[in-house]
Amino acid sequence: MWQCPICEEKYESLCVCTRCGFDGSCDYETFATAFAVTGARSICALQKEWKKKQGPQTAQEWYQKAQKENDMASYAKAAELGYAPAQVQMGYYYFFGINAAKDHVQAANWYQRAAEQGNAKAQNDLGECYYYGQGVPQDLAKAVMWYCRAAEQGNAAAQYHLGRCYYKGRGVPRDHAQAAEWYQKAAEQGNAEAQYHLGCCYYKGRGVPGDYERAAEWFRKAAEQGHAMAQYDLANCFYYGQGVPRDHGEAARLLHKAAAQGIAAAQDRLGFCYSQGHGVPQDYAQAADWYQKAARQGYAMAQDHLGDCYYNGRGVSRDHVQAVNWYRKAAEQGSASAQYSLGCCCNKGTGVPQDYARAAEWYRKAAMRGYGKAQNDLGSCYYYGQGVPQDYTTAAELFRKAAMKGIAAAQNGLGDCYRKGQAVAQDYTQAAIWYRKAAEQGDKSAQESLSWCYRWGKGVAIDWKQAKSWADKAKERP
Repeated sequence: MWQCPICEEKYESLCVCTRCGFDGSCDYETFATAFAVTGARSICALQKEWKKKQGPQTAQEWYQKAQKENDMASYAKAAELGYAPAQVQMGYYYFFGINAAKDHVQAANWYQRAAEQGNAKAQNDLGECYYYGQGVPQDLAKAVMWYCRAAEQGNAAAQYHLGRCYYKGRGVPRDHAQAAEWYQKAAEQGNAEAQYHLGCCYYKGRGVPGDYERAAEWFRKAAEQGHAMAQYDLANCFYYGQGVPRDHGEAARLLHKAAAQGIAAAQDRLGFCYSQGHGVPQDYAQAADWYQKAARQGYAMAQDHLGDCYYNGRGVSRDHVQAVNWYRKAAEQGSASAQYSLGCCCNKGTGVPQDYARAAEWYRKAAMRGYGKAQNDLGSCYYYGQGVPQDYTTAAELFRKAAMKGIAAAQNGLGDCYRKGQAVAQDYTQAAIWYRKAAEQGDKSAQESLSWCYRWGKGVAIDWKQAKSWADKAKERP
């Protein structure tokens, strides 16, 4: 029995191999020197040449060829032979439509085959398919099962995803402590999403004790990896001095990074920094530009701020119609500030036809959200019967709500109600108390009314000096 040393074909006796052509005579390894046979080549060289001609044989060889040549057909061959990393790659190709038409069903199928072999990445990716219902029916319990299998193998992405399930109570009962524990495991492996969400847990005190310093520390780790929301939240830490020394310059630097990645909240906050000169030179044009970027993404706060820019002509040409347009966009999203501003435009006929009823309607929407200025102005609508039937009782209730929030005009309005006995028992002492609160905030009408109280001894002892002092304040230019 003779076996060809090149292709391993077996024969009864030494002969010329019919498969690869090896005849033994060119094997210089059986001779004294390498030059004993002209043109001889080693068995090792011939073996390599033969294998190269034959191409890959094993799954690993097909996978190596695929990696070298970025060849989907070779990945497919390795995957069909049961090689899990190749199956994961096939899943990736089908999931994202790379080198093949996008097909989530095929992707999930390949992930399943690899996951069942214990491949942690495939288990995590299959969990994602079940979490979002991509390629398979949505099944949060199955998603958690596959995340668990991968997470227990130390897969950082799965640990983060499992933390997310516990945080939101999806597929498992909500448990912030468990969420923070899994976020921690993934974060310590450098997973930026987990680092950011662990920072959020510390910031809000969910699952762990509230700790701004620890929050800022994890935000920083994620931010350094380019995580946009971490950059934004770390910027807020620096802006307000939470967990780090207050530093508007550093806040603005981080906001620029997050804003450049399209985070609307960061664009809006950066616009505010430019409008106020916080950490950057004051520049209304830059402020309006950043507000515009965020507003076009539908960010309500930026739409409201951009409305203010157009209303006041800061950074853009004054245009009340444009102001109303942006206020309306924000108001329809539930922004109380924008609802109030839109109510003011309707009340004054600025940018829209004057309409007291529409004004009262927008004031009401904002007032229901607890917006103090809107409560006051809606109170005035009821007090004077503008856009709504006159109703002193409702007016007094609204004035009181706004007055308790420190709105000077409402404090003055409530003082009027007590002074005149409108919807409340006449009480000069209470009137003087509320007039004083408003007067000390610079409300001219309240200063005049408080002067009257001191002059005539209504709710306070007669005091001509105080009366004159408050009367003089009322005459001062604001």
